[in-house]
Amino acid sequence: MTGEMIGFAAVVLTCGVPIAGIYAYYRVRKLKTEERLAAIARGVEVPFDQPVTHLAHSRRAGILLVAAGLGWAATFALLSLVERDAMEAAAFAAIPVAIGIGFLIDATLVRRELHPSN
Repeated sequence: MTGEMIGFAAVVLTCGVPIAGIYAYYRVRKLKTEERLAAIARGVEVPFDQPVTHLAHSRRAGILLVAAGLGWAATFALLSLVERDAMEAAAFAAIPVAIGIGFLIDATLVRRELHPSN
């Protein structure tokens, strides 16, 4: 494969993957809407999706970031058994872990505001 072809493939993938994701999201949403309208037309009671609260967003983001950071640290800690310099990359796992802990603290504070224990 020539260098020109590799550059072309990189540009196509860089632009094509996000566009394909946006199109897939659009199609799924359109199909869900059509399904809901067809059910309503037949007289079926269709419950509306409840919006996700700020508390749920913070909790989910916190759990995912802490898990990702711990996985990152474990991966590079295992790689450091073979390559000693890999332990330096494991130190960067502290960033998503710290952000995740911040999200979990935010979720706890929001829960306390919504449900005071007094």
